[in-house]
Amino acid sequence: MLSDRRQRVLIALIEEYISRALPVGSRTLTERYHLGVSPATVRNELSALEEAGYITQPHTSSGRIPTDAGYRAFVDDLIASKKIEPTVDEQLIQTIRESASALDDLMERTSRELSRLTECLSVVVSPSVVTVTIRQISFISLSPHLVLVVVVSDDGQVFNRQVSFNDEVALEELHGAEETLSRFAVGHSLADLLALFEQASQTTVFDPIVYRLLDEITTCLNAAGSNRARKGGLSALLAKPEFTQAQSLLPIISVLEDDVVLVHLLDEALLTPTELLVRIGSENGDDSLAGVSLVASQFGRGDATGIVAVIGPTRMDYSRAIRAVRAASAVLHDD
Repeated sequence: MLSDRRQRVLIALIEEYISRALPVGSRTLTERYHLGVSPATVRNELSALEEAGYITQPHTSSGRIPTDAGYRAFVDDLIASKKIEPTVDEQLIQTIRESASALDDLMERTSRELSRLTECLSVVVSPSVVTVTIRQISFISLSPHLVLVVVVSDDGQVFNRQVSFNDEVALEELHGAEETLSRFAVGHSLADLLALFEQASQTTVFDPIVYRLLDEITTCLNAAGSNRARKGGLSALLAKPEFTQAQSLLPIISVLEDDVVLVHLLDEALLTPTELLVRIGSENGDDSLAGVSLVASQFGRGDATGIVAVIGPTRMDYSRAIRAVRAASAVLHDD
């Protein structure tokens, strides 16, 4: 638990780093923020925060930058202290609603506005992606290394994908995987499937083939809507210093191109329908996404449930992102 003074120093450092994307020194904090303490005290507090793992020093002679733990403490303080008002921008909601003629159009416009407000990648996932119900799944062996995945939805749509494996997949393994996943999938939506499978995974170790085929089922479900997910704002990310190198953009590109990656990134939002999800850097559970943060929320009710999210660098403006996601969720909630 941080003291009030130490919390103020951490908040000032993070706000400065979000604004300027440069390591922050004690002199900058003393000159630009009214912390009510001496420069020597600020230096002592920075050393204590670094020792506790909330900030780090990239180079010996440079200032400090936040760690994932520092951002987490910052976001938790934002939410707990109600510094971010629960009310949403009614003018924004009205503007978007009036300019959209249908849900598809509303989702498209909401995604664009979300990108503009946050300067991050915006994602609006169609309700059909989240709530489509599975009637049947089948795995058909085309060769020892090639499997056809067939998914039939409750409304009669049929989706299929061919999946290649490096190692041979025996028929017994394939039938076992079909039996296992059918037990979790049939009669359930994607949200239900992910929740049930995650719960079972806590006590049962599944074969890697099962996990791979679960990915493919998810992909088939993502094909349930012709307009599955609206994604925008990549150009805004290109202006961020974190993404000036092509290598650093690859995780973002993978989210854009692969709906399986997208759904896995958002799976916790599916499991926590009443809560705003904020996941920071290493909390994503994937080393390739260690430099990325996510703010997400559900919208709609029951079978008309979707997800709205922004994805950006861990240095994102969390206050603005949370406000924007809440507003976007409210825009889409009743349509």
